[in-house]
Amino acid sequence: MPIYNKLVRDRIPDIIGAQGKRYTTKTLNPDEYIAELRKKLQEEHHEYITAEQDREAVAELADMLEVIYALASVHGATEQDLNRVRDEKAQQRGKFQERILLIEAEM
Repeated sequence: MPIYNKLVRDRIPDIIGAQGKRYTTKTLNPDEYIAELRKKLQEEHHEYITAEQDREAVAELADMLEVIYALASVHGATEQDLNRVRDEKAQQRGKFQERILLIEAEM
C-alpha cells in the first residue's frame, strides 16, 4: 500500500472504502492539525502556481480557500469572521484589483 502521510478532506476515507480498498488513518491532535494544515496550504499553493489552465487554477484556489477556512477555525474565527476582516481591510487599504506595483517609497 502506498504511504501518503498527508491531510485529506473528511470524505476521502469513505470514498476509498466505497471502492473496496483498504486504508489507515489517524486523528491528529490540535498541534499536529495546525502543522498539517500549513503544509496543505503550501501544497495547494504550489499546485495553484503550477496550474496551466484557468479551470485548474480556480480549483486549486478553492482548495486553498477550504484550507484557509480550516486554519481560521483553529485560530478561533469563522468563515464570516474571516470575510469581515477581509472586508474591513479592503475598506481601509483597498483590494488588489488595480494591478498597482509599488516600486519605491520613502518610509
